[in-house]
Amino acid sequence: MRRVQWIVFCRRYNIAMSFTTLAPENHARLRADLTDTTWCVACLCAAWCDVCGNFRDSYAALAAQHPQIQFVWIDIEDEANLVGDIDVDNFPTLLIQRGSQVAFFGTVEPDAKAIGRLLQSQMRHVNATDADASPALIALPSSATATKSNHGLDLRARLDAHLNP
Repeated sequence: MRRVQWIVFCRRYNIAMSFTTLAPENHARLRADLTDTTWCVACLCAAWCDVCGNFRDSYAALAAQHPQIQFVWIDIEDEANLVGDIDVDNFPTLLIQRGSQVAFFGTVEPDAKAIGRLLQSQMRHVNATDADASPALIALPSSATATKSNHGLDLRARLDAHLNP
């Protein structure tokens, strides 16, 4: 979808507050919005990917249903410096995190209802484990699960590093 059409779509459905297409001019604003208690759902895609293009409207509609959550659309080629070495095996790839804690990272079917259920499940899981040190990481790539660490996947940390080299 062309940028102008996308802006019209966002205004029509009033989703500008919870849905951001990541671009250099909004890195600082997005970072400021991502607090320790903010949930963030980032979809990593590519402009050339037809599946991603077809999924974008459904993803935006999901964002409209959850205005308290920051939804981010990241084109991995436009944002290559920020994405860096994150291993995206297929599209769409989803990153769900709260604060600096990554709750989910992996390829998903482009189905907004299924992603909504996944998000609710992760939110319940993280909320239930708030008293514990940290929630378990689910569906992380093998390089991350080997160390049981989310180091390198955290969008907040990547924005910090990018804004403060």
